[in-house]
Parts: sequence; structure tokens; C-alpha cells
Amino acid sequence: MKVGFDISQTAHHGGVATYTKNLAQELSSLADLQMVFFYTSLRKSYKGNLKGVKSFKIPPTLAEILFNRLRVIPIEKFIGPLDIFHSSDWLQPKTKAKKVTTYHDVIPLKYPQWSHPKVVAVHKRRLQLVEKEIDIVITVSEATKKDLMEISQIPNEKIIVVYEAAGEHFQPQNEKEIKEFRSKYHLPKEFVLAIGGVGERRNLERVKEAAKEYNLVISGQDLPYLSDDQMPLLYSAAKVLLYPSFYEGFGLPILEAMACGTAVITSNLSSMPEVGGEAAFYVDPEDVEDIKKKLKAAMNDKQIRDDMIDKGFQQVKKFSWKRCAHQTASVYRDLVR
Repeated sequence: MKVGFDISQTAHHGGVATYTKNLAQELSSLADLQMVFFYTSLRKSYKGNLKGVKSFKIPPTLAEILFNRLRVIPIEKFIGPLDIFHSSDWLQPKTKAKKVTTYHDVIPLKYPQWSHPKVVAVHKRRLQLVEKEIDIVITVSEATKKDLMEISQIPNEKIIVVYEAAGEHFQPQNEKEIKEFRSKYHLPKEFVLAIGGVGERRNLERVKEAAKEYNLVISGQDLPYLSDDQMPLLYSAAKVLLYPSFYEGFGLPILEAMACGTAVITSNLSSMPEVGGEAAFYVDPEDVEDIKKKLKAAMNDKQIRDDMIDKGFQQVKKFSWKRCAHQTASVYRDLVR
């Protein structure tokens, strides 16, 4: 079976890039799939180690016009004949192959106030194509599936949930390397970690208010955005991850922190209870006092924190990129039978 997979999102940072990179790597190891990867970026050449990558220097704006609006050139002109084409969350090229796509979240459609108007417009155009053409939509959580069904005409039977995972390099780090990392970035010995983001979605104003009695480090604000290889050191250096986001399609930092042995406090909304299971503390993200109370318990009571960490290690085992790839490949196989 010849499968085309758009990996253009690996040119960027964030959860979608992490998903794309890890899933592509695992799919490449499956014997019955002949993978060919489509990569397009004007400024960043492909630097990964995948085989079968066909790279093109097309600006994102032009690619969106070419594949989502004009649609006169099929993807086969770029990467050859296919049985399956798995599109990204940005581009929906014309193709004769069976069509699969992944929805990581529906933020631009459900919460357009959190996105740039141009991004909202792209996702609206793409959704119209998905509704008309896609054979199967993969969502990364039940919560995202529910949201997608609310804002689209895609029927339940066309949407399959396949969970993401923490990468294998997310694990507790040794004390010597943690100490060196703290020194390099001038981090306090004990701190609460929060993850930055654009706009209001990560709830950082309430995070700052709830954590004002502790050292708070916000990734992307107090620190530069770190490479994926450095993130295990950041999680391991932190005492607690405070992640009371208003919305996540999946919430990879929850699993990544747990895998590194860090206690997690997150929101009781959207996908976060799915991902955190019984291992996380859950808060109402609008209730600063609730956040303060849970943070105090996790920071000040070692027994509570150790119990959260132990449960976190067990929760992480429920997710793997290998399982994600096998479930995704099953979607492909079912379509070509």
C-alpha cells in the first residue's frame, strides 16, 4: 500500500509538529506500508531522517492557494500515484487516492477570537473540503471528536479517535544534568512550570495570580521556547506543571511532564481529563482559588505529590506512538479493502 503523508508541519514547533514527526517515524517501520512524505517550506529545508521525503520550496500562503483554493494540480504531481493520502491540518490537496486527515483541535473554528482572522479563514475553507471529500477523519481525543461534530457536518462514523503520546525521551533526568540545566537558564531550585502560548487560551493571568507565592517559570516567556530534546530537563527540573488551559485538542505537556516524574495540575475541561486520567489534579480554570488550593497541596505535601507522580508514570503507559501508528495504519488498510 502506497501512502502519501504531508509532513510540512514539522517545519514548525508545537503539538502538531510533534505528532507529525513521531507518527511519520513509526509508520515508516511498518512493513506493509510504502511511505512517501510531502514536505513544503520556503525557508526551512527538511532536516529529519525519514526516507522517501519529497521536498518543495513553496511558501505556505502560496501552498494554501494552490491546494485549498485553485486545486488544479493533484498531490500526485508532486509525490506520484498513491493508495492513501494523509493530509495535514492546513492543506487539503486534490487527489485520486483515498483521503485521511487529522484534526488536532478546532480552535480556529470554535474559538475564532483566539486565532488570527487569516488562520480562521484557512480553516473554514479547509473544513468545507474535508466535509465534501475526506473518507476518514482522525481526531486526537474524544473531546476533539465531539467538538468537530458540533461545528461540522462530518458524521460520527467517519471520525476515529487515535491518541497521541509522549516521546520515549521524556523520562526522569539525572540530577547532575538537571543542576547544569538550572544553572544555564538561571532557574530556581524549586519552581512551578507553566507553558506559554499566544492569546488567552493558556490562562496565564490566572496562573500568575494563583502561583504568586511560589517561583513561577513560564516557558516561552521567562525562558525561550526550548528544543524538544531539552524539554525533559525542563519538566524534570520543575516541581509541578500548572496547566489550567481553557482548551486543548489533546494536551501533550500533561503526558510529557508525567513521564518525567512531574506532578500535573490541569483543567477539568475538553481533552485534559482524558489525557490525565486519575493521575492529575483538576481545577476550574476560571477559579483562581481552586487553582491556588490544588497548587498548595501539590507543592507543599510530599506524600500527595509522590502519589501524583506514581500515578502519572502509570498513566503514561496507556499511550504510545507505536500504538498510534498501528491504529492509523488500520485506518488506511480498512479504506483500501
